[in-house]
Order: sequence, then C-alpha cells, then structure tokens
Amino acid sequence: MSKFVKSMDGLPKVLKVILALPFLDIIWAIYRVVKSASKNNTIGLVLGVLLIIFGIPFLWLIDIITIVTGDRVLWID
Repeated sequence: MSKFVKSMDGLPKVLKVILALPFLDIIWAIYRVVKSASKNNTIGLVLGVLLIIFGIPFLWLIDIITIVTGDRVLWID
C-alpha cells in the first residue's frame, strides 16, 4: 500500500492535475483511503470512504487548487 502512496506522491505536477480532473478524481479518493489504511488511521479511512461516495462532485476542484499551490493533495494524515 505504501508503494502506491509513494508512487502517487512522486508523480509530476502536470499528471497530478490531470488525475484531479472530474471523472478521474476517483484516483485521488482511493489514494486518500489507501494512505489512511497504511497509517492505520480509522477516522481518515472512514472519511475517505465517505468522500468517495459524497465528495466527488466538489472534491476535484479542491484537489486541483491544492496540487497547483502546494504540489500535494489535501488530507488529514
């Protein structure tokens, strides 16, 4: 699992932004769940699953903003 997180963190900024576009942002939602699971963060895991279900309509915009400004996806871990 940590291999997936490291590979996603190591992507170029342009590819991260492309993956944050609508309909592709599910990849970042899965990233959040995997990151929380690898750190044994129960609250993050539950919140990540909820964001997969309910957060997709607006989460892509937040992801693009945080990737462009800070080169990372915003998450509680």
